Amino acid sequence: MRVARVELREFRNWERASVDLADGLTVISGPNGAGKTNLLEAVYFGCTGRSPRTSNERELVRRGADVARVELELVDAEGVHRLEIGFEPGEAKRVVLDGSPLEGPPGLEARPPVSVFLPERLELVKGSPGSRRAHLDQLVAALWPARAETRAAYSRALAQRNALLARTRAGAASPDALGAWDGELARQGIQLMADRREAVEGLRPGFAGLGRRLGLPGEAELRYRPRSAAESLESLEAELAERRAADVERGFTVHGPHRDELQLLLDGAALRSYGSQGQQRVALLALLFAERELLAERRGRAPLMLLDDVMSELDADRRLLLADLLRAGGQSLVTATERGHVPGAEASIEVEAGAVRGPSGALAA
Repeated sequence: MRVARVELREFRNWERASVDLADGLTVISGPNGAGKTNLLEAVYFGCTGRSPRTSNERELVRRGADVARVELELVDAEGVHRLEIGFEPGEAKRVVLDGSPLEGPPGLEARPPVSVFLPERLELVKGSPGSRRAHLDQLVAALWPARAETRAAYSRALAQRNALLARTRAGAASPDALGAWDGELARQGIQLMADRREAVEGLRPGFAGLGRRLGLPGEAELRYRPRSAAESLESLEAELAERRAADVERGFTVHGPHRDELQLLLDGAALRSYGSQGQQRVALLALLFAERELLAERRGRAPLMLLDDVMSELDADRRLLLADLLRAGGQSLVTATERGHVPGAEASIEVEAGAVRGPSGALAA
């Protein structure tokens, strides 16, 4: 499945636009502030129902407008589909697929998987463990859609256990009641750890190889570091029971998969702490391309790659290498201030001031 067209209404600095997208590698060029990144963000929002840049979605609505809307034309073996997402601050998103309303954001059965590189996403490498856990869980859901419920069930059990811990700490409940939630948390947690471990093991060879190809000066490694050493439901349940008194004292659950870490290492040192910004950028690219390879291998569906301002800090040889990687499989959109920064692109889109330049050079809605 690919995105054949994106239509925008009142999104960021775009008042109105309709843009056709090619199958392979497309470069979106234009001066800084023209709206290149906003166009990538709109495609991501149209696919997932959320922004990769901000949690304050009011920022998505163009100043002076009330509602933002993104419509995608999707093409797969069965034909053409239309996915629409409308957003009005303070209201629930309106999601419509082929004329039928959906309850929430579209699932992977209805749209392509999508992977995005933005300068802000360096937080995935250098930020808190929570962002890496969430990213890993999204990959698990993309690889094995039926397993997505495990993470949701674990979160529900954790919330219930934490609520009971708070009441117990306040003297409003008995700690004996925690036993049932220890069992449920362990049941979901042991499966969640297994899913994460399997996903990381699948990524490790690709991440190491891509790190070398993209020029990391050493051995790149992904390492899954679970908080628990448990290998069975019973042992994880026992660990939770052992820490119950400490959890009651704190009022929340300290131990479990919600404290796991995904480490990105270079020669055994954490890139989060010891890598330069350039190394962190390359590591993020290696991770995203390793995920693309794994998804293509296991699911037969390479994700749509959205890369913003990725070429500006690369030399000519690395630009050529990155473009070759992008052309090797799937659909990709890459922004650049100059079209020549993305060698070998099959198609190009030139934008200026929230509008697309037509073939004659005139700005077109």
